[in-house]
Amino acid sequence: MTALTALATHPGPYADGGFHWWFLFFPFGFFLFWVLFFVALRGLVFRRWGGPWGGPGRPGMHRGPGAEQVLAGRFAAGDIDEQEYRARLEVLRASPPTHG
Repeated sequence: MTALTALATHPGPYADGGFHWWFLFFPFGFFLFWVLFFVALRGLVFRRWGGPWGGPGRPGMHRGPGAEQVLAGRFAAGDIDEQEYRARLEVLRASPPTHG
């Protein structure tokens, strides 16, 4: 018997009953790996840089101190007096917040 004849008559991996269920793990596992990879990458981009193109992040994420905090810091440092502080605070609280 030659080697080619032996290979041709070998029953093969499916001789005991056909298709094996565990073979489905490979395509589903591959798909699941890439889905999890891109979900993690998207989360990293939004959390680290604030957005996909450096834009604003999720609602509620703050990039730094608010205008009232900056104004209070200037008042505490003595850059502005109380009258100017109160006037500017009133203007800040009267105007709607802007984004961007």
